[in-house]
Amino acid sequence: MKKKKSKLPAEESSEPRLRLIRSFLLFIELEKSLSENTIKSYTFDLLRFNDFLRTEDIKLFDDVTEIVIEKFLAQLKKEFRSSTTARMLSSLRQFFNFLLNSNKSKLSLNPLEYFDSPKLGRKLPDVLTVQEIDKILEQPDVNSVLGLRDKVIMETMYACGLRVSEVTDLKNSNIMDSDEVIRVFGKGSKERVVPIAGSALEWIRIYRQNARSKIMKNYSEDYLFLNWRGRKLSRMAIWDIINKYTKMAKIQKKIHPHIFRHSFATHLLEGGADLRSIQEMLGHSDISTTQIYTHVDITYLKEVHKQYHPRG
Repeated sequence: MKKKKSKLPAEESSEPRLRLIRSFLLFIELEKSLSENTIKSYTFDLLRFNDFLRTEDIKLFDDVTEIVIEKFLAQLKKEFRSSTTARMLSSLRQFFNFLLNSNKSKLSLNPLEYFDSPKLGRKLPDVLTVQEIDKILEQPDVNSVLGLRDKVIMETMYACGLRVSEVTDLKNSNIMDSDEVIRVFGKGSKERVVPIAGSALEWIRIYRQNARSKIMKNYSEDYLFLNWRGRKLSRMAIWDIINKYTKMAKIQKKIHPHIFRHSFATHLLEGGADLRSIQEMLGHSDISTTQIYTHVDITYLKEVHKQYHPRG
């Protein structure tokens, strides 16, 4: 599947600053193979900075100084959360490195060289209990075409710990039934192989036979999960599905698209799986990202201790 190129407004493309932003976006898309969502974030951040420079009447990126960055940072702190501010500063740092390394700037130093990103508190991901997962999976009407599809989507997400984009991009050819694994293409089109439970494979077989065959069209390509028009599901459609059945199950927790993925990792850890294996299955490039689930596990153990210890 081809990634959509990040486009700037055509009427503004003659601006020197915007031409450089466009060059950078093409670079990270073609050379770095970053995901479409990541490129969209870079686009938003750089255009936001470009708007700021316009209001400050700064014509060139060569004229950006540490004082300019300080003023921009002060404005960001008023408008955005610290996590968004940190992301924007990171985007700018990468952008100015690109200008310096490609000789597209007369600056001798990255103006963000000595700026630290805002310190972020580490937020533990929300997870569902096994009982809550079971209750949600019981909600879809598997006798209807879309109900069966929804059931299988959630079964697959929980069985394999998939990101929402990985579910929408999943194809029939990625399901290797005999080996009980699936091929997943994650962030940056990185491929990994993830085990899938036999029960989830059986639900996929039932869905293919009784539901997908009824909604597929000649333009459906090989995508496993389709909408009622026979087209690939959107990310928002997956979110709506999870939200719908969680409400039907009367789960009061705050629900988000990755909650099945977080629950998958947490339940594996609670069951005794080692962190390296979980890292491989989740497709994390750095194990420090996976280590957040050890904090979730400790929280769970503390709850158990408090509940069952005589002096808890």
